[in-house]
Amino acid sequence: MATKIKNDSCPIMAIFQNLDIFSIVLSLGVLCLYRRITREPKSAPTNWPVVGMLPGVLRNLHRAHEYATQVLSECGGTYVFKGPWFFNIDMVFTCDPANIHHIFSKNFPNYPKGPQFRKIFEILGDGVFNADYELWEIHRRITLSFLTNANFYNLLENGAWKKIETGLMPVLENFCEQGKDFDLQDIFQRFTFDNICNLVLDYDPGSLSIYLPYIPCEKAFSNSVEPLLHRHIVPEIIWRLQQRLKFGNEKILDEAKKAFDEFIFPLVSLKDEEQEDDFKLMKVFKKVYEENRINSSGDLRQFLKDTALSLMFAGRDTTSTCLTWLFWLIAKNPSTETKILQEIETELKIKTQDSSWRFFKVEESRKLVYLHGALCESLRLFPPVALEHKSPMHDDILPSGHHIRKNSKLIISFYSVGRLEKVWGKDCLDFKPERWISASGRIRHEPSYNFPAFNVGPRTCIGKEMAFIQMKVVAAAVIYHYRVELVEGHPVVPLDSVILQVKHGLRVRLSKRT
Repeated sequence: MATKIKNDSCPIMAIFQNLDIFSIVLSLGVLCLYRRITREPKSAPTNWPVVGMLPGVLRNLHRAHEYATQVLSECGGTYVFKGPWFFNIDMVFTCDPANIHHIFSKNFPNYPKGPQFRKIFEILGDGVFNADYELWEIHRRITLSFLTNANFYNLLENGAWKKIETGLMPVLENFCEQGKDFDLQDIFQRFTFDNICNLVLDYDPGSLSIYLPYIPCEKAFSNSVEPLLHRHIVPEIIWRLQQRLKFGNEKILDEAKKAFDEFIFPLVSLKDEEQEDDFKLMKVFKKVYEENRINSSGDLRQFLKDTALSLMFAGRDTTSTCLTWLFWLIAKNPSTETKILQEIETELKIKTQDSSWRFFKVEESRKLVYLHGALCESLRLFPPVALEHKSPMHDDILPSGHHIRKNSKLIISFYSVGRLEKVWGKDCLDFKPERWISASGRIRHEPSYNFPAFNVGPRTCIGKEMAFIQMKVVAAAVIYHYRVELVEGHPVVPLDSVILQVKHGLRVRLSKRT
């Protein structure tokens, strides 16, 4: 009698049943992978096991700001970066104006600079950039009182024109006569370095002169900004090891610190009797330090040095960076140069045919509306301070819906904000000074969370007016006297650093206007 064979005892049937299960699992896996791929930004780094997204970031580190903008634009303005699990460097990147307004203004008390920021920028010590709470308020109050003093704008105006007359114009004339190309960024950095030293330390180092002397402190500013960006990305344990062994980026920072110390310490150690004029910034800070017993490093000389260094960073790098990018943008858009020149001649009553030129006052500089718009466009597309680092004291939820844990790392990309199509329109990458001019011919103001070139909220830069005045007198003087031509083939790209300098400098040639 034949025996009936059951299906579950048949090897062939069992294989087909397992294949059905495998097909279902495979299909579900493919579907999940597809959904993940379609949800993730195309440019986003892959989140690998163990090492996280670090390989993708390191691969694009040579174009860090552009890459961050690409990813943020694709994912709506906020992105969570996952680092290697063993380094604890997860961070949230954002350029969303609503988030910026929340972090810097609405919930400002929850986002101090904090210990992590201070670790990264320890080179600035107890200066205003690292300060929080009472110390920050003291810094801001004293600096603001200095900048609003009736004597300040006379000091600024006279100092700027003197440096243009004795430093900038002779150097440019020398290059023009020789027909040589040169680095315009270096010239602007020397100009602003001399100027800020004069304002803060009452001392002109003379870095902008015909012979272009090498001053270690002046170069230390440019040398330190790229290593400071790497500290945001490289795990602390690694850069601390480099610091201890004094190699790589940390060796560069150590050399910069020595240059700052050697230059600034002697200038803040002058005796009171050597400073007869009461209108000296360091003298005011010294008096306040002694009266308030400021809880900082406990060393007056160190406090004054840190204070001076932070103000020098603000005055040297931000202004020179904006001017450098302005002249590159103008060279790429010649029609804007023509409009700026016409405005200078019309508003300042200067006529080209008789080659007249005169210094103009601070009040007159406010008539240069189109030039102001061109400077704003330079600041929008290439903000000198490219990013900001924050760490919340308490858990928070951003307007974008992202949960931010206490003491976690938050990176705000100011560079990316100026390139958001939803804020600036489809022509957001175009250089258009006109976008800053209202129908009535006045400067159109943008909320700082859309235009954070001078920071946002209570920490908005109090030197904004001073910066525009300096930039206008320099730009007007150069544009009126010279045509600036870019050296063909020379690469012009942003430096991957916290200060958005031109990586290889701005090589130009000058020709005189006739």
